Amino acid sequence: MPVPPRLPPTPQQEARFPDLVGEVAIVTGVAGNIGTGIARCLARQGMRVVLVDHPGKEREGRAFADELTAAGHAVLWVAGDLTTATGAAAVFAATLGRFAAVHVLVNNAAMLGSKSFLDVDEADWSQSCEGNLRIIYHLSLISARWMAANGGGRIVHISSVGGARAHYGMAGYDAYKGGLDALTRAMACDLGAHGIRVNAVAPGVMAGRDRSTPQPVGFTPIARATTGGEIGLAVAFLASASAACITGQVLTIDGGMTAQLHPPYGTTIH
Repeated sequence: MPVPPRLPPTPQQEARFPDLVGEVAIVTGVAGNIGTGIARCLARQGMRVVLVDHPGKEREGRAFADELTAAGHAVLWVAGDLTTATGAAAVFAATLGRFAAVHVLVNNAAMLGSKSFLDVDEADWSQSCEGNLRIIYHLSLISARWMAANGGGRIVHISSVGGARAHYGMAGYDAYKGGLDALTRAMACDLGAHGIRVNAVAPGVMAGRDRSTPQPVGFTPIARATTGGEIGLAVAFLASASAACITGQVLTIDGGMTAQLHPPYGTTIH
């Protein structure tokens, strides 16, 4: 059977959401390619952005903060261990101390890696599943309580296609992402009456660190990987008034990877 025609990559378009100008966003896990893309996109929307990552990422985080500051954006770098309530509280306090408000929380930070289920011991399960959910829980709870008392807000979790389709050898991580999708719906139900919308974005195969030029990938229908900037645009949309009636949803941004029964003809997954 002949190989189906492939569409060429299209240049990334920069959408604008004027209602985000001047608002404050916390973005966690900014040292990775997805976090970098999200934070840069929100800063370009005119938001004041708090950049958060683990203390072990201090060098990368400060360098990124310096880059955004040099470009004229209002940002704050905060190192924090979000696996603990104390660490999350310190990040939130630093945010209020600098910007006096939190309108948007983007939960991107996660501990990567897992094992096949037969090899998952208690330590691995504690980190890959329970530990990752703790990262979401601590900062989300503090933020939601503040938002509920101050007119509402928006929370966007960064999930994964692994929440809906399993990876081989990543049982704990996929369990975490599936739990995060369920938590997204539960939080949306509980927080909607308080003016808080909660959604998630589920990336598929990603390009390297925020590359603007798409990387070819044979097993997605659009034949390329997703960039961090494209995830950032999805987050900006969900955080904006354009998505005012959207809550409790998981928006998949994967180039059509999960839409297919098998990869396109003539391609191989390595």
